Amino acid sequence: MPRARNRVASRQRRKKILGMAKGYWGSRSKVYTVAKHAVEKGLQYSYRDRRKRKQHFRRLWIARINAGARLHGTTYSRLAGALRKQEIALNRKVLADLAMNEPTTFARVIEEAHQSDN
Repeated sequence: MPRARNRVASRQRRKKILGMAKGYWGSRSKVYTVAKHAVEKGLQYSYRDRRKRKQHFRRLWIARINAGARLHGTTYSRLAGALRKQEIALNRKVLADLAMNEPTTFARVIEEAHQSDN
């Protein structure tokens, strides 16, 4: 009796990897063993960068808030401290959006935050 090698499952496994490697350059998209290594590395990068994306957006938001705050004579750190002191709960994403798209509203937020300082 011949040995059963479960060809269907092993072919599906290989097709899955080669499908994920579509668009890769040269043998990375055609040779199974090379494609497997490329796909594994790509998955590692995507896992890492899903977490990095959050850091990049936070840095972008802080830069935008700081730029908007400096137009009104303060800095990001002073503004953040004043907002915390006044218990104004706006996150960085919202503040950055206000600084970019609603400068008058952002100016009002800064004014509210710094009203007890004067």
